[in-house]
Amino acid sequence: MQAVASLACPSCGSGSDRLYKDGLRYLSNGETVQRWLCRVCGYRFSLENRKSYNNCRTNRRGDAYQETKLLVEAEKALEKREAGATEQTQADIKGKLVEFLWYMKKNGYSQETISTYVYAIKKLSENGANLANPEHVKEVLAGFDVSSAYRHNIIAAYTLYLKMQGLKWEPPICNVTRSLPFIPTERELDDLIAAVGKKTGCFLQLLKETGMRRGEAAGLKWVNVDLQRKTVTLNTPEKRGNSRIFSISDKLVNMLATLPKTNEYVFGSNSKISRASVFYKLRKKAARKLCNPRLLKVGFHTFRHWKATMLYHQTKDIVLVKEFLGHRSLDTTLLYIQLEKALFNEEANEFHVKATSNPEEIKALLEVGFEYVCSKDGLMFFRRRK
Repeated sequence: MQAVASLACPSCGSGSDRLYKDGLRYLSNGETVQRWLCRVCGYRFSLENRKSYNNCRTNRRGDAYQETKLLVEAEKALEKREAGATEQTQADIKGKLVEFLWYMKKNGYSQETISTYVYAIKKLSENGANLANPEHVKEVLAGFDVSSAYRHNIIAAYTLYLKMQGLKWEPPICNVTRSLPFIPTERELDDLIAAVGKKTGCFLQLLKETGMRRGEAAGLKWVNVDLQRKTVTLNTPEKRGNSRIFSISDKLVNMLATLPKTNEYVFGSNSKISRASVFYKLRKKAARKLCNPRLLKVGFHTFRHWKATMLYHQTKDIVLVKEFLGHRSLDTTLLYIQLEKALFNEEANEFHVKATSNPEEIKALLEVGFEYVCSKDGLMFFRRRK
């Protein structure tokens, strides 16, 4: 075995002081081999059987790893510019992406927005857009065969990218038509939750009961989970939303109690990409097993749409739905009125009706959701949708 002091990265040549142990590789004969990770270039390797293993790179080690990798490439780009390089190299572009990333971090943008915008600028560059020329970016963008919502995100990302450099442009017109989301039945959601395994199933059950966004649920920490009181507190909302506290069911309490507490995060520190990849594979398997292709239309955000629609159907209180979802504007929440009317049209005119003149009974009816209709012959009439 080669001495640790003489180890060097096969990719960039960094010495042993920049190499870290990265777990063990298990060979087919039962033996184990030490893996090494270069913290300079991000290359992972083992000393034995290098021919078959050295090409394995860790491309999905989470946001922190990707940012470190971009920083390394940015330093190389800076060295080239200082040496007199004039053409726009790939490293130059990566350097601009890192600069853009840190600009958004410094200005308080969420990790979700940062990832989306950096990816949008990267796509522009990969399609040949000259990021220093807004008119050329328009030409490239005109040839994109993408949805209006995705095009709007690219325009917003490039607008912010120019703002970082103190520049402006006249963005192309992009009218976004908001499509109506798919709302499955509760039975379909429960079938999917039961079919995807313990950890992913618990994640989906949390989305179903709380209407959290995927990133909000992924960032949930054990310190914000109270299994005794059956509550979950969200103190890190996305999209500048409001913090909330939720009551959870006994079913979710039991599911959470079975999860291992390996770190401070309830669902571990897996990256957004790896979590989505696992879910898509399990969803496809469940749809095939249950012979229900509608399950393929269920995404993480589908649970939020379903919860909001059901909550409005139960309460007919759009302000309550707004506060439950953490929306800052009621305009965002009004969509669920339309969805509820379409999905529950058959029950729209069916009510429970109560009549009383007793103040205590009136108070009790109002507390359980009945609304006042009229008074006649000394009685007050109330109704609530079935």
